Amino acid sequence: MRITIVGAGAIGGVIGAYLARAGENVTFVDIEKEHVEIIRSKGIKINLKDDSFTEKVSAFTLEEFVNLDMKLEVVLLCVKAQHTNQSLEPLKNMLTDNSVVVSMQNGLCEPVISHLIGEEKTIGCFVNLFADYKQPGEIDYGGVGSLYIGELNGNITERIKDIQSLLQHWGDAKVTNNILGYIWGKLSYLIVLVATALTDEKIADLIENEKWQELFLDLSSEILEVAHKQKVTPMAFDNWDPSLIFPISSRDYQKISDEFELLVNRLRTYTKVKSGIWRDLAVRKRRTEVETQYNPIIELGENHNLQMSKTKKLVSMISEIENGTRKMSIKNLSELSEF
Repeated sequence: MRITIVGAGAIGGVIGAYLARAGENVTFVDIEKEHVEIIRSKGIKINLKDDSFTEKVSAFTLEEFVNLDMKLEVVLLCVKAQHTNQSLEPLKNMLTDNSVVVSMQNGLCEPVISHLIGEEKTIGCFVNLFADYKQPGEIDYGGVGSLYIGELNGNITERIKDIQSLLQHWGDAKVTNNILGYIWGKLSYLIVLVATALTDEKIADLIENEKWQELFLDLSSEILEVAHKQKVTPMAFDNWDPSLIFPISSRDYQKISDEFELLVNRLRTYTKVKSGIWRDLAVRKRRTEVETQYNPIIELGENHNLQMSKTKKLVSMISEIENGTRKMSIKNLSELSEF
């Protein structure tokens, strides 16, 4: 099986390196020329908690790869949500009737992909691993989480099983008949990580602090209420259980406290202690994918006459940090709490 990984950053770099390490036919495609050149000449280096490994892999820029005019089999799309169209559009003519594109992204990217190439070629994926692009040719892999793949229609197909088998080289990849449930579950958790990026504090420290827990629950509930209106059942993963948070009327705060404690304990085992959103803002000084991830959810919420007030405010605050009109500060969480 020929695997093309579009986006050799945190997620794509880690998964691709493990597949290549297992002897699979892997090709990286990335827009950063220096990153591609180093992977091509020296290999991609994955830094683990207590070890590291380097794997030689074929790598091309997007322009170089398109000029190869080859036919694609399995494409793992691992780019930021806002880059979905520009990354996939040039590859459309390289897809065949049997090609599949697996969306290893954060956000509601599957509808965008389906619109471009058709639902029959689109596979959904939920991935929760903590990794960072450190520098060209090098990825820090700071914490292992869950990975689920599934057909958008919920069917368990042979191609899904084949891709699951392939991803076992990375870790315990699972198949689900409710991939949208996992994607929405992740979105209800990711909104908390986005909020932590308003500060320069560690994720675990903020989630552990009872002062901010109600804010995090309120943010998550706004996302989960939209999922409810969309008739999606969000799924639990890695010590995050949406059913404890929404509906608000059925919350058991002792159970939520116990779950938060387990989540914090898990996060403290990771070497990555701040979110990718924080890294984009504080280190890479670039626009995040927050607007692309959450504006579609805000729009869906408004279609259901939901206010989404805290989500809207959070997206706006992140945009202000991107634009240099707001600084990271713990005071941002206080402002968001009062909104």
